[in-house]
Amino acid sequence: MSLKEDINFSLWCDFIERDFLENRFKKLIEEKIIFGATSNPAIFESSISNSVAYGQQLQMLQANEAKTIYEELAITDIKRAAELLNDLYLENQNDGFISIEVDPELCDDAKATIEEGIRLNTLIGAENVMIKVPATNAGYEAMKELTSQGINVNATLIFSPKQAVECAKALDEGIKLSNKDTKAVISIFVSRLDRMCDSELFAKGLKKAQLGIINATKCYHEIVKFKNKNIRTLFASTGVKGDDLEGSYYVDNLLYPNSVNTAPLSTIDEWLENGKREPSDIPTEEACDKYFRTLADNKVNMSKIYSKLLDDGLQAFKDSFKDLLKKLQKE
Repeated sequence: MSLKEDINFSLWCDFIERDFLENRFKKLIEEKIIFGATSNPAIFESSISNSVAYGQQLQMLQANEAKTIYEELAITDIKRAAELLNDLYLENQNDGFISIEVDPELCDDAKATIEEGIRLNTLIGAENVMIKVPATNAGYEAMKELTSQGINVNATLIFSPKQAVECAKALDEGIKLSNKDTKAVISIFVSRLDRMCDSELFAKGLKKAQLGIINATKCYHEIVKFKNKNIRTLFASTGVKGDDLEGSYYVDNLLYPNSVNTAPLSTIDEWLENGKREPSDIPTEEACDKYFRTLADNKVNMSKIYSKLLDDGLQAFKDSFKDLLKKLQKE
């Protein structure tokens, strides 16, 4: 049995670029390695800035405003990805999705986020698209409204169990209001916690590369409690930086039932070569809570860490988006 058939685990690809879509992406789908894909402003900024594949369309669009140019380029890619993933979606409506993020500058404006989400969803016009919304207070409101209108949502930039609960609550309410088979994923960012905290934890005599997995597991337990089969936990930020860990570490240790792992290409390659193929042992919620009590006893302020990670994540997406718009304005 495969992980897909055995526990409904899906690997998605956290990358999009025009030439890639017509080549390796197709193969990864055909070989039943990936079952969906995700994008974000940083991915598009890198792809559009570094690939020659956008040159012809850029020339045709150069008279437009920068954000219009970006949307035309991104929507062309998202539509193509949706088309390539459509057979997977028709086979199993939990998979075959591609995500596109709303303008990160709108993260504190619920009304504008809702309007942009509806507009992007209409422009793309594919059933297997998810609108990505950051997990801010305004984002929770937008998630509920978008899903209530039957729009699939990818809740993103979740670091804390509290955020995971707020997302699950908003999405659960929205999906139930929609009276449709609306789908959602809640994207828990994993490796960034370890990158931020490992040196501090190690100095306090605690193990490295544990916080990210245990925190993600606590979030997973919270989401599962809602018992909504249309909401899956998605583990994101699962790439490894540096040589201390196996390249597929954040995939191997999070092979959980009814979950998704969206990984960069290098991580997918590492997992194909050396990765685990059996479901992971899931730490109990009690074990997770005990670990967090140990952190508190060691004066580790998780609330402060979660706030900084969210602020940094939002800022990084805003910076990528601004950088891309500046470059497009100069084209």
